[in-house]
Amino acid sequence: MRIALIANEASGGGLDPEPLADMMRRLGAEVRSCGCEPDDLEQVAAWEPERLAVAGGDGTVGSVAELAGRLGVPLAVIATGTANDFARASDLPTDPEAACALAATGTELRPMELGRLADGRPFVNVASAGLASAAARRAQPFKPFLGPLAYPLGALQAAVTEDPLHCTVCAGGEEVFDGDAWQTIVAVTGAFGGGSDIDAADPEDGVLDVTVLPAGSRLGLVRRAWGLRNGSIAEQRDVCHARGTVIEVGLAGGDGFEFNVDGEVRDQGMERITVEHHAYELVVG
Repeated sequence: MRIALIANEASGGGLDPEPLADMMRRLGAEVRSCGCEPDDLEQVAAWEPERLAVAGGDGTVGSVAELAGRLGVPLAVIATGTANDFARASDLPTDPEAACALAATGTELRPMELGRLADGRPFVNVASAGLASAAARRAQPFKPFLGPLAYPLGALQAAVTEDPLHCTVCAGGEEVFDGDAWQTIVAVTGAFGGGSDIDAADPEDGVLDVTVLPAGSRLGLVRRAWGLRNGSIAEQRDVCHARGTVIEVGLAGGDGFEFNVDGEVRDQGMERITVEHHAYELVVG
């Protein structure tokens, strides 16, 4: 099998892709590797791979998943990021050797959807405004030595210091929320933040899930945090949950807001989010 290994060498504090390539070669695969920048991805099609393997965090997975869909080849994920929420949500191995074995020999495929921001950027887990973006920013300095524990620390700091946002949310052209909110989350898999989940989200149904946590007391955030950790947040009283193929998020004040997209902080794109059903096939078994 010809595999193109696309690696984010900055992932997880530093990644050498060659040991991963060697693991797959020992299982009989022909492997060529490259980086994950746009110029690197442009050369992959010329190799005519039969499969793409991505080594990196969730932000890298989205770009390579889009490429796998365009090339019509399956995607295998070797989780080497900090939180690896996509691997967790998809029941993929997080051990590199097991992930390489699955990439080289796996035959069971699962069709998956992609979310797309207004600027076309793909994502596989969650795009979020509010506390999640502040938590991601505050977690950044701690990730090299705390790993996934940096996310709850960042979330705690954000909960103590950040203010709610005023937002308007439309799902499928219908307004579903207008008011102050701690957080607005648009989900594909629904996994984010090193262990938070929106269990209502299904990455195979071709529909986005939006969950809005209305503003309230900071003490009440404890209950919201518990709902995010056990996946039941969409079922909590007063939480707005809706579905649609197009989700529009308007924030009071317009520009200048941060968004958390698959663990990366962005400054645009949530004004209109769409979904691509069965955008690529994931190697799962």
